[in-house]
Amino acid sequence: MQVDLLAGTGHRPLAIPRPRSTILVFDSGLGGLTVLGRTTRACPGADIVYAADDAGFPYGRLGEAALVARVTDVMERLVARFHPDLVVIACNTASTLVLPTLRARFAIPFVGTVPAIKPAAAATRSGLISVLATPGTVARDYTRELIGTYAARHAVTLVGATRLAGLAEQALKGEAVDDAVLAAEIAPCFVEAAGRRTDVVTLSCTHYPLLLERMKRLAPWPVEWIDPAPAVARRVADLLPAAREPGLPGRDATAVFTGGGALTGPLRIALAGYGLAQVVVDPMPLEN
Repeated sequence: MQVDLLAGTGHRPLAIPRPRSTILVFDSGLGGLTVLGRTTRACPGADIVYAADDAGFPYGRLGEAALVARVTDVMERLVARFHPDLVVIACNTASTLVLPTLRARFAIPFVGTVPAIKPAAAATRSGLISVLATPGTVARDYTRELIGTYAARHAVTLVGATRLAGLAEQALKGEAVDDAVLAAEIAPCFVEAAGRRTDVVTLSCTHYPLLLERMKRLAPWPVEWIDPAPAVARRVADLLPAAREPGLPGRDATAVFTGGGALTGPLRIALAGYGLAQVVVDPMPLEN
């Protein structure tokens, strides 16, 4: 809400711009950039910090207890440093496991990213849905509970892609990604049964939209691909309504990496394309 200063002298009121909120977008790597882009557009009145725990990437190799401990430890440091008003966990693997711990530990809102089962169930016409995710997300009880709640009447294929997140990282860093390898990763999503075909695929890892145009080209038939980023951005805007409109001049958006070993020239250019003018490394090695 803007504040008008009335001097009683006939002058027009002066509008004082709103102070800016700080939004922290967190992921294990670069996939959260797909959520960052949508959030930046939805919340132009917020300062953005993008945090990539690349020292811990990929999270799928961690056991559940280790993953909870890792994300909590990294978040402790990030919250103490940047004092965010809201945190987006732009990682399905972490969201399906760690959100309750984070919400109990910190007195700020956390917005998670979870498999888009509900919109997939609403969109399908054939009744055949595929959930393209990491093996960790596929294995979570949370994912199966979503299916039971929203898609029990449909046939849902869970596809735990072992290499797809890494391929997305390679592509963003300017490294070559072979079409045949990419096609093999998405092939299990395409199911034919009783004259019906899969017609909806949920991108249940934030890395996957980075490869969406290539996946569309390599798909054996057209499907609707559901990217959760727009819904996440809308939720953030709902929780921080003042951030929907520009406020006082903001700081340059910042990217923080806990490892930084793969910060190639092409990657820095890609980060700049997302508005991340500052890139810093805050080392936090993964304990064995």
